[in-house]
Amino acid sequence: MTKLTFMGAARTVTGSKYLLDIDGRKILIDCGLFQGLKELRLRNWDPLPVDPADLSAVVLTHAHLDHTGYLPRLVANGYRGRVFCTAGTVDLCKLVLPDSARLQEEDAREANRMNYSKHHPALPLYRESDAFRALSQLQAVSFNKPMSLIDGVDIEFLHAGHLLGSAFIKMTIKGGGTILFGGDLGRYGRPVLPDPSVPPEADVLLLESTYGDRIHEPDDKGARLAAIIKDTVARGGKVIIPAFAIGRVEEVLYWLKRLEDTGQIPTLPVFLDSPMALDALRYYSSRAAELDSDVQADDEMRRFFTARFQPVSSAQQSSDLVRSKIPSIVVSASGMATGGRVLHHLLGALPNKRSTVLFVGYQAAGTRGRQLIDGAREVKIRGQLVGVHARIEKLDSMSAHADWQETLRWLGGFKTPPRMTYLVHGEPAPMDALKATIESRLRWNVHTPTHLEQVELIPGQ
Repeated sequence: MTKLTFMGAARTVTGSKYLLDIDGRKILIDCGLFQGLKELRLRNWDPLPVDPADLSAVVLTHAHLDHTGYLPRLVANGYRGRVFCTAGTVDLCKLVLPDSARLQEEDAREANRMNYSKHHPALPLYRESDAFRALSQLQAVSFNKPMSLIDGVDIEFLHAGHLLGSAFIKMTIKGGGTILFGGDLGRYGRPVLPDPSVPPEADVLLLESTYGDRIHEPDDKGARLAAIIKDTVARGGKVIIPAFAIGRVEEVLYWLKRLEDTGQIPTLPVFLDSPMALDALRYYSSRAAELDSDVQADDEMRRFFTARFQPVSSAQQSSDLVRSKIPSIVVSASGMATGGRVLHHLLGALPNKRSTVLFVGYQAAGTRGRQLIDGAREVKIRGQLVGVHARIEKLDSMSAHADWQETLRWLGGFKTPPRMTYLVHGEPAPMDALKATIESRLRWNVHTPTHLEQVELIPGQ
């Protein structure tokens, strides 16, 4: 008997975790951290419905924290087995997991110092030592090469086009059919990353629905980005771009370089204030063969760097940049403005009507980024209320998640429909919209599971 439990990303975009129980042998697919709304973040502290020590294996689709960020907690609570993923995911996990742990520890120290936690003392969800132990359990697996996960269960990693190393996981169970764990679905015809692979045949599909009710802005070759930059510079302000340190920064820099080379924007200082993003760029360079054809050649990696590109390494350099009044472009993490160095830049930029804060990725409910794009006139940053006078803009064209039309294009690659498609990784409105679209246009069986819902997967049904 095979049972599937949705332990995360069910009616929400965060905390991806799927527990597969095959005749008592338990496999965890993705191990994500809940982020955003407090009610979701509190789930990170809840005990899992499985003892981590009872897991036979863990498999990861890609390195974003909402798919990997719970891994150190899992290890701290007793998981000692291997964690299978692609080599690119191993590389990026080396950046995101220790960084997440340091933030957890810093938040706990700050809560204790300021005495604003209900818990005495406040504790981190996990520590940096847990993150490094989790990294020691990662095992890299090549794309497109089936391997035995446990006896009677084979897996294969297929390019998803969402992030360096991102993959769909095709799982074949002897006598139990095939399950395709979709992870996050990338897009078609975008720079830096390749298009998602054509899907293999599967009996069961788990499909993300982040943008299930939206169509991304058409590709305007960077025209709107150029207009925002030029308008801000004309006002004598800065453009602050909160961006995910792994994945989004690369595309932002690609477009800035392209717009500068074609004369669509002036030559400006471009600051990258994210040590993690700088390290990630090096991994993208070393794995250029996995990227889109236009950036595969080693010398072509230089297209990420504009004429006045300046990496910001130290905290002092970052502080000096916040105080600087020179019109410039600052790219910094985190992408949803929930933490990191970008908060210092927002403290300086939001009260200034000359400045622009430009969001270039999905903003989950409960995040500071969502508040700003929804029109908040003030936001709380590091305990203080900050008035919002800067221009707030959002570009959906750089999203790394497929919209509903691109999702249907990918689903069109199936020769025969899965017997059941489970929609995950989406807020209720886009998830329900995508369900209705797939049912009406493709006539597929679609279900939207709830948190901790368990389903039995019966071969041939």
